[in-house]
Amino acid sequence: MRILLTNDDGIDAPGLAVLRRIASELSDDVWVVAPETNKSGAGHSLSLHEPLRMRKIDDRTYAVRGTPTDSVIMGVRHVLRDIGRPDLVLSGVNRGGNLAEDVTYSGTIAGAFEGTTIGIPSIALSQAYGIEHRDGMMWETAAAHGAATVQALLGFDWPAGVLMNVNFPDTAPDAVKGRMATRQGKRDLNLLGVDARRDPWGEEYYWLSFERRRSITTEGTDLWAIYNGYISVTALSMNLTDTATNEKVGAALAKLA
Repeated sequence: MRILLTNDDGIDAPGLAVLRRIASELSDDVWVVAPETNKSGAGHSLSLHEPLRMRKIDDRTYAVRGTPTDSVIMGVRHVLRDIGRPDLVLSGVNRGGNLAEDVTYSGTIAGAFEGTTIGIPSIALSQAYGIEHRDGMMWETAAAHGAATVQALLGFDWPAGVLMNVNFPDTAPDAVKGRMATRQGKRDLNLLGVDARRDPWGEEYYWLSFERRRSITTEGTDLWAIYNGYISVTALSMNLTDTATNEKVGAALAKLA
């Protein structure tokens, strides 16, 4: 099995080293094509208005000066073009959970989105952390449970246009309570804000900021699973159509005829 790895934290991120460990338990045919620098929050973005540059680190490792989406495209369409496309794309392991609304911003999820778009089974993996562990990430939890989780997901065929979003809880490996199939949750707080500052010349500039707080959530969601020490696995669909609402749209438009 040929596996392509990418991430959004950058080629030197510790989570990518963890992902290599996970992939090495599954195959000895592992390739890495990942962003040169941190592209967290890049979403499913493409570099269309500037050239891509790629640096070869070793025979199976490449750094792309672009986004996770760019990296997957470069990996499949260029690096592996004459060798053979990968059988699996793994994206991560992200520093921090990708839960609830995070999936729309996440470059880690986007790497798996792009693999799915190309027609390759794809899985995003993220290691959650709380405020108390921000500087002491529980990477060993993802490392200990990652390969078995991926192997379980590869044990059945999932539909085209579907990817898997795996999140590991902020606990020690032996404290994980189990694995749960979850649905995407929703935070009850809007944690994004704008921090306005001034540079030495008096000009304003801005940082987007966010708070890390626990939301009130319900059992069965990705948030609930992570808060309660479970590994969360959510099947995400590339098709964002809300079928029930779309039927109402059709009915409203029909009145205009």
